[in-house]
Amino acid sequence: MYQLPAISYGYDQLSKYISKDIMELHHSKHHQTYVDKLNAALDQAPALKERPLDSLLSDIDSLPVAVQTAIRNHGGGHYNHSLFWQWMSPNGGGEPTGELAAKLIEKYGSFQSFVDEFTTKSLGVFGSGWAWLQPDMEILTTPNQDTPIMLGKAAPLLGLDVWEHAYYLDYKNKRDDYINAWWHVVDWDFVAQRLEQA
Repeated sequence: MYQLPAISYGYDQLSKYISKDIMELHHSKHHQTYVDKLNAALDQAPALKERPLDSLLSDIDSLPVAVQTAIRNHGGGHYNHSLFWQWMSPNGGGEPTGELAAKLIEKYGSFQSFVDEFTTKSLGVFGSGWAWLQPDMEILTTPNQDTPIMLGKAAPLLGLDVWEHAYYLDYKNKRDDYINAWWHVVDWDFVAQRLEQA
């Protein structure tokens, strides 16, 4: 049975940019619902419980039709959010260093150009979805709770949740204000660790 992962910082510790109310609602309600509904789907296909979640998501089209949509939506939601909490930190923000910084500059010309491109693509997601930075420094977007591994891509280095539930209490319909605030909490050390593991 999947469980809601703990967050390594308090709900109030990002509050200069993302309020305690948003964090608590997003983690304890929205993410918990993904976990509960994923477990309910797997109860209908017990043989799938033996497989890791990333294996299920990367092979989503071969799963039994009866549970495929639920695993896509709720398994994707659990996978994405389990990473999302780690991509943020009270000590986040600033700029990456080392290999990650070098690769971003090589691809985009400057760190700010990368931020601008990622922000533009995040704003361009119609409705609900995510924006991602991949190990090859490509920026992708996906709808709903889809994740790059469903597309046959590598696991992402960084992802931004642009569902309204991630920001509406704080920023109303101003997704651009939310994205600009989010850059202040990105944990570049965790992103760099993921690049090392990629």
